[in-house]
Amino acid sequence: MIIEKVLNNNVLLTKNEKGKEMIVMGRGISFNKSIGDPVDEHKIDKVFMLHEHEFTAKLAELLNNIPLSHLEIVNDIVKHANEKLGTELSDNIYLSLTDHITFAIERANKGILLKNAMLFEIKRFYKREFSIGLDALKIIEDTLGIKLGEDEAGFITLHIVNARMDSTEMTSTLKMTEMVHSILNIVTYHYGIVLDESTLSYSRFITHLQYFSMRVLHKEVHETGEDFLYSQIKKTYVKAFECVSKINDFLEKTYDVSLSKDEYVYLTIHIQRVTERNSME
Repeated sequence: MIIEKVLNNNVLLTKNEKGKEMIVMGRGISFNKSIGDPVDEHKIDKVFMLHEHEFTAKLAELLNNIPLSHLEIVNDIVKHANEKLGTELSDNIYLSLTDHITFAIERANKGILLKNAMLFEIKRFYKREFSIGLDALKIIEDTLGIKLGEDEAGFITLHIVNARMDSTEMTSTLKMTEMVHSILNIVTYHYGIVLDESTLSYSRFITHLQYFSMRVLHKEVHETGEDFLYSQIKKTYVKAFECVSKINDFLEKTYDVSLSKDEYVYLTIHIQRVTERNSME
């Protein structure tokens, strides 16, 4: 392998024997090296062989503008996640999560705290991924001495969830999109309204539906059996609960799955919020 571009002392751009671009990381692998020099393969710690040239270029550009320690942190997080989840996360996470952590650290240094509006749901529905998010905070603190809060653990969790979703087949993604579209149609016809896509409530609702549809397709059922909350929601938000019952009927007929009481509660609350917001406009 020959060096195509030196990004910094520890990261370089090269190509494999098939001419595919690779970003190679290793301590001192580029030190005192120039374009055209052979790559010291004994120093290689991590190889990013990305399928799209555009994506490789974006990661290379990012690495030119951030400390190497941020990528190393993400590398440690991804390794830990792969071991804990027994899977291989999409390479896309090296770009998205490194970028996110860089800005999170910048915000923390400026005393800017960003609230995660979906933290409660993230903790509830993605327990394994959230535990990895908390471990990620420990990795960041141990490496940089910067302490981030649970809100950031929630954001990291979503990056991990997305990276798992990216690694699935395209057919699953299409099914997920179809399911979200069908549920939105059920809500629209049940209420006889057009949802306002510019609202925060709508954005939260769509995000919830995306992750919910992924769980349905993966046959992941979450149930804590909180009968009291289920009963209260059913009494309080009658129309929204009826809408969720229609969604449940659709899921049973189309995907052979039934909503858990937890999902009844969360979908009802989201539908109540998004339709309430519409009626106020």
